[in-house]
Amino acid sequence: MSDNLQPRGSDDTSFAQPLYTPIKRRSFFMYAGATAGASALVLAGCSKDSNNATPSLPAGNSVTSSGAVSLGSGDVGVLNFAYALEQLEADFYSKVAALPQGILTGSEYAYFQEVAKHEAIHRDFFKAALTRDASGQVLRGLTPKYPAATFTDRTNILATAKAFEDLGVAAYNGAGKLIKTPAYLVIAGQIVSVEARHAAYIRELVTPGSFAADDIVNATSGLDDQKSPTDVIVIAQNFITEKLDASTVGK
Repeated sequence: MSDNLQPRGSDDTSFAQPLYTPIKRRSFFMYAGATAGASALVLAGCSKDSNNATPSLPAGNSVTSSGAVSLGSGDVGVLNFAYALEQLEADFYSKVAALPQGILTGSEYAYFQEVAKHEAIHRDFFKAALTRDASGQVLRGLTPKYPAATFTDRTNILATAKAFEDLGVAAYNGAGKLIKTPAYLVIAGQIVSVEARHAAYIRELVTPGSFAADDIVNATSGLDDQKSPTDVIVIAQNFITEKLDASTVGK
């Protein structure tokens, strides 16, 4: 399997058409406005079990000498990198959405309910894409871990959400230039815009007026922050039990 993936069934004509194929009950592509060329990824890859973590390590996930799970190289590595982050975000938001009401305000609780759906759809998209186009190289289901106080109060919940969303935006911005397959680049661009909306909302809840503060948007260039896959994984590793290696992502 080549690391430079090409979604099967895609061409310039079909990729320009709207897509309305659902993943489970709601379609990621309806959120993202993605197109029919990329739909082949999901049609073949989704299953009723896509919410379940894979219990064993697939053959394609090599382990480095340090015991870390390699995310892979080329587009496979980029997709596994995104899949790892979306697994973490989906798990976090699902846990917040399941908390008893009262910890968050009503509007905040509604936000977390909705974003939990977004992140689950993002996660399922990457699993489907990898399952279809890189069978045997799909990253395992990861085991998130959190500080003990993460879900106990509003302050900790919002701080964790802010950290995850800011990291997610920087991760997509940093990994976009590594993607070789145009179809995946289009989808990544649409996902990062959703993540940026999440980040802006959470930032306003934490510190009003900080939705585009200088710590994330460069005041000179007007561009958002970006981080390399290796730098992102160093940060994300604090919340993931399995040790991951992103050193060959996109290479």
